[in-house]
Amino acid sequence: MASITLKDVVKRYGTGPKANQVIHGVNAEIADGEFVVIVGPSGCGKSTLLRMVAGLEEISGGTISIGGRVVNDTEPSERDIAMVFQNYALYPHMSVFDNMAYGLKIAKVPLAEIQQRVDKAAKILELGQYLQRKPRELSGGQRQRVAMGRAIVRQPQVFLFDEPLSNLDAKLRAQTRLEIQKLHAELGVTSLFVTHDQVEAMTLAQRMIVMNGGRMEQIGTPEEVYHRPATTFVAGFIGSPPMNLIKGVSEGARFIVDGQALPLPGAAPRAGELILGLRPEHASLSAAGNPGWQLKVEMLEMLGAERLVYCSAGHVLFTVRVEATLVPPKVGDIVSLQAAPDQLHWFDPATTQRIA
Repeated sequence: MASITLKDVVKRYGTGPKANQVIHGVNAEIADGEFVVIVGPSGCGKSTLLRMVAGLEEISGGTISIGGRVVNDTEPSERDIAMVFQNYALYPHMSVFDNMAYGLKIAKVPLAEIQQRVDKAAKILELGQYLQRKPRELSGGQRQRVAMGRAIVRQPQVFLFDEPLSNLDAKLRAQTRLEIQKLHAELGVTSLFVTHDQVEAMTLAQRMIVMNGGRMEQIGTPEEVYHRPATTFVAGFIGSPPMNLIKGVSEGARFIVDGQALPLPGAAPRAGELILGLRPEHASLSAAGNPGWQLKVEMLEMLGAERLVYCSAGHVLFTVRVEATLVPPKVGDIVSLQAAPDQLHWFDPATTQRIA
């Protein structure tokens, strides 16, 4: 096992003034045995960053270290990493056993040790009964477990996962997430996991790196990222439904939004233009006339155990999550929205950064 250090890592394609820079000076320290998830929308650079750690992409600047050793110019095969891809990339003519053992055979590992390693990995991943089957005889989830088994038998210092669950249906994804969690708990190998799915990120990560436009917006535990987003991008990306982000003007104990004055439960951090953030689950609704923001109900969505109530103040829309057991308001009703002072998030509209 080994730590991973990213220092001022840059990636650009091309040279000169027309060069296209896709990774902008990423800095991160992943501890030995830590499970870190890189999350962000498509095109944010997360897979490119992972491939640079793997050695599949050259870096244009900065340094990448694995186990304290700078690997900028080290071949992928010499980095002691194992990668699990979105596509299983299994040999269709080989059995599950041979697929898992192939890399070890190429490395001329003794047959007895190959048997021992494959049997151990198969037991961890519950693949023992499938070792003589071909990949075409397996489900998508089983094939992905074979791909993970192929990585496990290598006994690497680092696991790299590049969106390995994207090809699975919702039920299999949830099941495989649990298997990956158990796998990390048992093996304790340093792991980098790339996904665009915030649910995967929140459930798997010990810490998470949120990427946007090739830049690292925030690194922290899922709780830190969720409860104290560093920027408006993080606030809007992490959480479903996303955080309400409302641009307005702070005037003492009021927040002016689209010409309407919303009373604040506590003083804003400063006067002037601000962005106010409020998560849908951190607001509550009551009858019109109660203290709070007087809003009009525009639409309701039933989601089983909860409802989403969409309310408006002028042209600004708010989303509020309420329990389905509560009697819902009707479309067109005027309701009062309350929020605790410690649930309000404030951001600078010019920099999009969080204001303490």
